[in-house]
Amino acid sequence: MEIKVGIQYVNREVTVETDDSAADVEKAFNDAVSGGSVLTLTDTRGRKVMVPGDKIAYIELGEENARRVGFGI
Repeated sequence: MEIKVGIQYVNREVTVETDDSAADVEKAFNDAVSGGSVLTLTDTRGRKVMVPGDKIAYIELGEENARRVGFGI
């Protein structure tokens, strides 16, 4: 699933491709924003992206089961 994170005072959004479910991402987002902690997302290659919860402007969640194009797995 593709996740786009808008950060306050930053012109570009952060895009992360992850295997996490929308419910898991939504819970992590709610915890980070309400608790003032850090939103941590892990992409499909195992890399982590961390954004301070108080700096998040918005999150856009893509389709969970988006169709892949190409010959890769």
